[in-house]
Order: sequence, then structure tokens, then C-alpha cells
Amino acid sequence: MKTQPVVPADIVLDAEGLPFAPAFGDRYHPRIGALAQARHVFLAGNDLPVRWAGRERFTVLETGFGLGNNFLATWQAWRDDPARCARVDYVAVERHPPTRADLERLHRGSPLPTLAQALVDAWPPLTPGLHRLAFDAGRLRLLLAFGDAVELLPELRLAADAFFLDGFAPARNPALWQPRLLQALARRAAPGATAATWSVARELRDGLTAAGFEVERTAGIGGKREITVARFRPRFVARHAMPSPACAAREAVVVGAGLAGAFCARALADEGFAVRLLDRRNAPAAETSGNPAGLFHGTVHADDGPHARLLRAAALSAAQRLRPRIGRGVVAGGIAGLLRLDDDLDAMRAAVERQRLPADWVQALDTATASALAGVTLPGPAWFYPGGGWVAPADAVRDAIGEVPFTGGVEIQALESAGGGWRLLDADGAMIAESALVVLATAADASRLLAPLGLNDLVLQRTRGQISGWSGEAVALRMPVAGDGYAIPMPGGGLWCGATGAAHDDAAPRDADDEQNHARLRRLTGLRPPSDRSLWSSRVGWRVGSADRLPVAGAVPADESAATWRNDQPRFLPRRQGLFVCTALGGRGITLAPLLGALIAAQAAGSPWPLEQGLVDAIDPARWRVRAQRRALQR
Repeated sequence: MKTQPVVPADIVLDAEGLPFAPAFGDRYHPRIGALAQARHVFLAGNDLPVRWAGRERFTVLETGFGLGNNFLATWQAWRDDPARCARVDYVAVERHPPTRADLERLHRGSPLPTLAQALVDAWPPLTPGLHRLAFDAGRLRLLLAFGDAVELLPELRLAADAFFLDGFAPARNPALWQPRLLQALARRAAPGATAATWSVARELRDGLTAAGFEVERTAGIGGKREITVARFRPRFVARHAMPSPACAAREAVVVGAGLAGAFCARALADEGFAVRLLDRRNAPAAETSGNPAGLFHGTVHADDGPHARLLRAAALSAAQRLRPRIGRGVVAGGIAGLLRLDDDLDAMRAAVERQRLPADWVQALDTATASALAGVTLPGPAWFYPGGGWVAPADAVRDAIGEVPFTGGVEIQALESAGGGWRLLDADGAMIAESALVVLATAADASRLLAPLGLNDLVLQRTRGQISGWSGEAVALRMPVAGDGYAIPMPGGGLWCGATGAAHDDAAPRDADDEQNHARLRRLTGLRPPSDRSLWSSRVGWRVGSADRLPVAGAVPADESAATWRNDQPRFLPRRQGLFVCTALGGRGITLAPLLGALIAAQAAGSPWPLEQGLVDAIDPARWRVRAQRRALQR
């Protein structure tokens, strides 16, 4: 999917003081009030809260998030219901979202002030794609999809129990009510799903009927005689074209207690799985994730391709997780932002303008402005990421693991399928653990464990990296700077810089690598290490990457003989039930791990995926198999 810039909503107040969209010539809600409309049309029209009572999960899909009033009404109804479901996933598509300032302005005086302010506080930068926000300790999640609904709906993986159809009126905004879109909604409907809308337009009712809904009109509110409600009861149920990796069991074993494994374990636990975490080392974060400091931030590419889109989504997810914990002192880190050097200010500014990148996501700064932020003279212009920063990875790992049981000192030598689950075996073939669901977050070792199961094309590259630093002596640098290498100032004085890259296995720090890191530091910031070498220190770790420089995350594909499958996209391949992999995060582990963990947990739990299907395909462990089949067909 090619992304389009997000154009914020233009919102004014009409003569009656109601929010009005000049571009569509329509109000955001009727005179009776947004909450009254939400409760009568969308909640009662979908028989809520009755239908979610006693359930583990309930999923709502809304077309047209607007100012979020339907979401707030749903949140309050769920909170007030003693028989509520354990979790609500609320997914909303919005082409023209409000800015944070407009959202705050228009919710002043809200009858739900606490909830409205929580929404304002969590409101993300207006960048294309998916943004997942968590409320009430993660039991209620809001997945915002910013962009054109016609393009975004096919990218969503979910099964909706209720649809809130709430775009501007069909006569004002026909694109949001067209048959193609209604068919896309039907393909994302759970059995027995319902729908409700303020509109009773004939073309809408005909479109819903053609999409497989039984449609009726019922009593309206606030002078509106009737509204439309519907239930999904298709005459024909098409065979699902995309196999689901969801698991019925709610137990999981995660192998690997670095960043990837810790965040997979955390996300699975948050989805309600009973999780165990295993590692060959005696303690978590004992390998590269034990580095004293690392960066999290996105990137900007002129074409906004898969790398840039993935890293943007991941950086926003990482910031949402890490920045509050850094701010509260739960983990060590810095949240003042991050600078990344570039060399063409005109091209940078052109990219910002073309992609309409918001300033709370990224800014293109000239050399003088960037240097003033950094506190040192930089060699050129820089991207400033206000939401970026640094964190101590080991702290982030321990925080993510939390109460998840951990067992160290166990070496997994093989996997075998057994009774609908998986056994993890040691060198003697003895069983170490057994579980219905296994996630391999074992860096380069994942390819060794998966090769006997038919995934022979997972080729991972292991690169040695050395970081260098010193303690005690204060530096003028105020925030992390990246480019050709990076520099991270540490609280209380000192700095870490790096990192080298070499394809050898020397685990001992090398003086030549320190010299290389120090030379990069001088080029980046003009800083030099102290003359007292007793203050110096170094650490060696290994980065694992893939041939296409994208991570590998998702359900492991089944053997080619396991089923008849399409070979044009990874999404159509059958999967080995209950077996997932998360590896090849390269030098971006801190940035990528929270989002990839959430993706794997959503896939396993059957909850809405926090990443568009096209990007999931780009990081799928089956992508090389698909490419090989394409090449074979072209011969």
C-alpha cells in the first residue's frame, strides 16, 4: 500500500456552536449531542453492552473516528458495565483526524472529562498508518488507522463484532459508503456481527444487503425518525483466503530473553497468555541487549517505502512504551529527543513538505538550529525526532519481563511437534518444556532450530559490534546524535558511542575498534574521549540481520506439501500452528521489539493486528519462499 500524507481535519463551530467540517458541509454530530447519538445509535443499535457480557474480547470497527465521541461513549459504557468483557479492541479509520490542539479544544467541557483528557494525552502524531493506544491498563485498546478507508480496510487483520458506520452523510461523503467499502467491512465481520448507522439512505441499505447483512430500520432519536441497524448473515460463506495463525490455547513459551523475547513475552502476557521465558544465559539481557545504552527513533525516506513505514510505526510504539517509564525513572534513559545527521537540507525539507510530516514526529533542522539543540557544533543539518531518545536496554528488558516466570541456563537444541503443541529438547533429546505456542526469539540461532522444520531459506547475518565510552567526565552534548555512528550522553557524566561492524567472532574488546568509534565521535560531535584511559570502557555484542535488512517476525510457514496455497504473497501461506519467530532486529532492537512483540501476540491471540498487512508481508518469515516461487514462475 502506498501511503498518502495525512491532512488534518478543518473544524469550525457553526452558528449553533456545533463542530462543523467545511470540506464536507456537514456537522460532526446532531443537536442532541454526540454522546446521546452514540448511545442510541451505535451502542443500542449494536445491542451493547448486552452482546459483550461475559466475553473474553469484543472488537468494534468504526468508519469515521471524527472527534472520538463514539469511542468515549463505548469506553464509559464498558467501564460502567459489571458484566463487561475482559477486553475491548476499538478500531477506527479516519482520513482527516483532528490535531491534538483541536481535539483538546473541542473536548473542553466534555461530559466525560477524564476519558476525553486521556484520549487527548495519548493522541499520536498525525502520520499515515496504524497507531495503537492502550487505556485502563491495556484492557481497552484503540487502534487508529489514519488514511483513506478504501485503501486501509483491506490492510486490517481483525474480526469485528460490531460496526459503527459514522462517516459524514452519504450525500456529503459518498466515498465512505460505496459498495466496495461495505464489502471490505463484510470480509472483516465475525460471525453474527452487527452494524448501526444514523443514515437510512437507500443506497446504503442496498449496499449492506449486497455485502451479506440483514438490514432493518428502527426508531431514531433527536428528531431523526429512523436509523439503520443490520446483522451479518451472508447466504454464502466464502473459504477464508488467508490462514489464521491464532491459537486456541492460552499458554506460551518464549525462547530468548533479550529485547525481542522480553517484549514478545510481555505482549503475550498482556493478551492473557500464561507465559514462560527461557534463555541459555542465567539472567535476562545477558548478551547484546545488555549494552548500557541504545537508541529508539524512526527514519524518513523520500519514497516512504516499507523500511521507513515500519520504523516509523515501531518508533511510535517504542516511544509510547518507553518514554513514560523513563520519565518515571522505572528505566534509565533520556527523553529529550534525538538528532540524526543528514547532508541535504533542501531534500529534507522537500520530504517534510511532500509527506506533510508533523512537527511532533520529525523536523528538518539547519546546522545552526540542530547544533543549538545538541549543545555542540554539528557538521551539518539534522533530523530532529522529538519522540526519540535512548534507554538502557537491560532495564527495558527487565521491565518488560515483569512477573513473567524466567528460567535461565537452558540450551534448546531441537523442536518437535507433539499433540497439537511443541516440545523443546536439549542435546540429549530430553524435554525441557512443552507448550501449545512457542516463540523463537533466539537471534541467529533461530535459523538452526527452524531448518529441520522446512524453513531452510531463513538466512541470518551475524555481525560483531563494539561500543566505546567513558564515565565520570561531563560532556557538552545534550541529547543523542546519530549518523555515521552515534553518541549518547549519560546522566552524571560520560558518554557511549559506536558501533563497529565486523563479521568475526572475537568476543574481547579491541583497541582498534575503540579508535574507530572515537574517530566517528569526533566527526559527529567534535568530542574526544578523556586522556585518562582508566575512565574508558568497551563492550562487544552481535547484531543479527536479514538479507533485505528487515526483521523477521510472524508465524512459521508450513511445509509446501501441507496444503494448497497461493504463492504470490506471504499472507496466503499455511502456517505451523503455534510456532512463531522474532529475530533479525539488527541495530534497531529497542525501536522494533515492542511493536514486533505486539504483532506476534495479536497474531497468536486473534486480536486486531497493530500493523498493516502489507508491512506484515514485508517482515514475514515466509517472504523468501514466496520470492523463490515468483522467480521459478518467471523462468
